[in-house]
Amino acid sequence: MYAICFRYFKNADDANDALQEGFIKIYEKIEDYRGEGSFEGWIKRVQVNLCLMQLRKTKMIYALEGEVADENIAEEEEGDNYYSIEPQVLFGMIKDLPEGYRTVFNMYVLDGYSHKEISEYLSVSEGTSKSQLARAKRILKKQILLVRNK
Repeated sequence: MYAICFRYFKNADDANDALQEGFIKIYEKIEDYRGEGSFEGWIKRVQVNLCLMQLRKTKMIYALEGEVADENIAEEEEGDNYYSIEPQVLFGMIKDLPEGYRTVFNMYVLDGYSHKEISEYLSVSEGTSKSQLARAKRILKKQILLVRNK
């Protein structure tokens, strides 16, 4: 659960606070688990939702509603050829993404949310979600290329 929290918050104090709040929320809501799907998956969903609520409360998500996904970006991303890179290096690159980009990237790539779900959780359009993801991928791709060319 800490790894989930640390993906959403840049510093350890905020991640620790979210982790503690997550344990409290899970304890309070344990009766809501209906036995459908894995218990681990349910815990993960509760923790991610809590992180998103805390980000919203502190206004740390800066997704611009005016951003619309560029169709060329979406097509370009489908042909991505990802390079092998040390996980710690990649994790550091993800942590350095702007808050909105990092949040959408984490939700879509690492936590498996759809753009529709992301748009509902973050109160943005699906186009904004797609645009933020495409921009995050573009930034990561440039950083990976820089690391590979060193």
